[in-house]
Amino acid sequence: MIRVLIADDDALVRLGLADLLDGDDEVEVVAQAPDGLRAVELAAAHRVDVALVDVRMPTMDGITATARLRALPHPARVITLTTFDLDEYVYNALAAGADGFLLKDTDPAEILRAVHLVAAGSAMLHPSAARRLIDRYHHSHQPQATAARTRLDRLTPRERDVLALLARGKTNADIAQDLRMRESTVKAHVSRLLTTLEVTNRVQAALLARDAGLTPGRDGTG
Repeated sequence: MIRVLIADDDALVRLGLADLLDGDDEVEVVAQAPDGLRAVELAAAHRVDVALVDVRMPTMDGITATARLRALPHPARVITLTTFDLDEYVYNALAAGADGFLLKDTDPAEILRAVHLVAAGSAMLHPSAARRLIDRYHHSHQPQATAARTRLDRLTPRERDVLALLARGKTNADIAQDLRMRESTVKAHVSRLLTTLEVTNRVQAALLARDAGLTPGRDGTG
């Protein structure tokens, strides 16, 4: 069961999201919060798996709350939600450790899919946000790209293969099939490479890989 918290200062939004998520037999909404501070308190009390967090809230905004949620002893994976598709929101949310970024008008089926993907350790970005992030990192300055390649040099060849596919948005199951590995082995590789690269989630690892120009190898994974 995926334990979910909803944080939004609009009670109607919270109610709508709760109705949507409670219709899924594998999801349980265990808490709702009207602001970021309360969201962190409730997430700690209920050991939340995934938090849907509005960016703009009183008392504590969603970006600050995201960083606090990721720092809990039982860190919640975070999907930030917003009405406004602004670059500063996307970049700040991901820098704070968010695993997903969606607009509030996203199709309900996609929001449900995002909760399942993020709970399983994958990432979910709204298409327009993903496109802009890719464009930004494709046009990185050379010193930044060089620094990224230096960090990737810490990885084993197999970890680089896993990272290259992760950067293309592949799930653990997809990577396992492409590399002919057990999914549990893929999860172990992902965990190690996140630690080695000193990043908090798959999104940040994928951006680092794109910054370094990493592409799948020649062993049938591309």
